[in-house]
Amino acid sequence: MRYSSLTHRIAGDGAAAWQIHYRALQLREQGVDVLLLSVGDPDFDTPKPVVQAAIDSLLAGDTHYSEVRGRRGLRDSIARRHRLTSGQIVDAEHVVVLPGAQSAVYSVVQCLLDPGDEVIVAEPMYVTYEGVMGACGAKVVPVAVRPENGFRVDPADVAALITARTRAILLNSPNNPSGASLPLMVWQELASLCIRHDLWLISDEVYSELLYEGEHISPASLPGMAERTATINSLSKSHAMSGWRVGWVVGPKPLNDHLENLSLCMLFGIPEFVQKAAQLALDEDLPEVALMREEYRQRRDLVCASLNHCPGIRAIRPDGGMFVMVDVRQTGLSAHRFAERLLEGYGVSVLAGEAFGPSAAGHIRLGLVVDQLKLADACRRIALCAMDLLEARRA
Repeated sequence: MRYSSLTHRIAGDGAAAWQIHYRALQLREQGVDVLLLSVGDPDFDTPKPVVQAAIDSLLAGDTHYSEVRGRRGLRDSIARRHRLTSGQIVDAEHVVVLPGAQSAVYSVVQCLLDPGDEVIVAEPMYVTYEGVMGACGAKVVPVAVRPENGFRVDPADVAALITARTRAILLNSPNNPSGASLPLMVWQELASLCIRHDLWLISDEVYSELLYEGEHISPASLPGMAERTATINSLSKSHAMSGWRVGWVVGPKPLNDHLENLSLCMLFGIPEFVQKAAQLALDEDLPEVALMREEYRQRRDLVCASLNHCPGIRAIRPDGGMFVMVDVRQTGLSAHRFAERLLEGYGVSVLAGEAFGPSAAGHIRLGLVVDQLKLADACRRIALCAMDLLEARRA
């Protein structure tokens, strides 16, 4: 049977990257001791008050259709939170609620890009970006970054890639997988490029509340950027709500009209009881959220301290997020081969950097998604794998 060309456009290296993760799950099912660090799913429970809000809403009968844009109360809460964290003046009409940041990125791209349009995306890039752009026939133009510069994008490199076909720039800060965040000066230069060349900026800020060094800058708050920026965020990482599928877009009202039409065709809103729980998560000052953030910071520090004295590998300290990139080039293996060997021989599952673009080649992405005891064990196994490889090369 024949399938549409869409099925080819949404496949690629990004989709293939998850094969090692699926292999790790198979080994676990077979009883093998595997430390699963290959997926960015928080290991914390969703805060109990959030869960209770969903239960109360279900018991109250909130199981019917909801507003396509998202319930007004939740959009008010998102707008208020965005004003406080970014300084941008927005209200509920600037917000569209969607089932997760992944859906938000997909929806924004569908509403902004046509086949043949070019989108400049900074490497290393999240593995689904390629498929998302391919779905609408747009072309990803990657911006190479340097590990030696902490994987931070250089605006001059972005400027060199702008052509008559460039329609948008997509940036993720703090970045997944690198954890690199962009300072104000860089954002100002990028904003100037967007204004000068009449470009959209898609700002993926899902890790904004997991920033440990520096200050998070939301570029839509910069002069001249509100009308050309779609800001994407969610509760998946900050509140351990990945399975709840709550994300949103903060953008100009004309864009949101188009997003509502797309949602009407494809989603028809998300469950009311989920939205009420999300509203409580945003409105309440939950101590669990601060504790999770601090725990991630401690895990980051543990990994960097554990691996940076090991022969053949080097951890690159991230500004934020829930991952650490580890340079394994001195072992003599590609990141993919190293990840395979690490899984099969040492029982640790990580993702290979090549899946995120050439800039991350020779690096593995390690998720901070197990407790510190298990994380220390994982670091010990990673170090042992590297030392065994170095000894084999010397033999």
